[in-house]
Amino acid sequence: MKQFLIGLVMFSVFQTVFAMEHGGMLMDEKGMIMNANTDRLPRDCPQISENVDITIHAGQQYAEKFTGKMFAFDTQEWDVKPCAKINITFINDDQIRHQLMIHGLPGYLYPEGMFHLELNGAGQLQASLILPSQKKTYLVHCELPQHMEKGMKAQLKVDGGDGDLPSIPGISAPIKADLYKTDWSQLAWATIIISILIGVSFVLITIIYADKLTSLADKITTKINPKK
Repeated sequence: MKQFLIGLVMFSVFQTVFAMEHGGMLMDEKGMIMNANTDRLPRDCPQISENVDITIHAGQQYAEKFTGKMFAFDTQEWDVKPCAKINITFINDDQIRHQLMIHGLPGYLYPEGMFHLELNGAGQLQASLILPSQKKTYLVHCELPQHMEKGMKAQLKVDGGDGDLPSIPGISAPIKADLYKTDWSQLAWATIIISILIGVSFVLITIIYADKLTSLADKITTKINPKK
């Protein structure tokens, strides 16, 4: 009986630790949801204009189509109506931590103007938010170090948005493009020169000894496939 009571207490403690809910934050061992909103209307919205279901994947495989990028969402842009309710299914296809954050939202509905989904590894979360009527482009990104810089960045437009954000993969140019410098050392120059000389030599030898090489090839072919 004593062991059962101890186990029950420990279970309650673990539930409290691993499934904490503080105001706008819900967190467990899988991940975290912050500032979800299913029914509170923005001040400039008399009603919800549309319900939009969006599935967003995050992972390394989605960055393969973007040169120099390591992480990405499977889609880089969404466009919805003013006062739309968005039901997001966020799926992490990697075994590492990824986030989906939307910034610039009204602070009276979303503390610090932020909507936040986070997965500690592979899995999925679902949460909703309601957007104001303002024609605006919102930043969607992962705030983990170097994840956004390495490609995990997108934009959410309301009513066509108020322009493209910079550095959205496949959509807009970066503020500062990546520059991959070449180390033009003596060894690098020597390697290039030697490679050129070898290539030129091979071409010249092929031209000079073309007849002999052809004859040799014919002899080898005859031995392999003798005529009957």
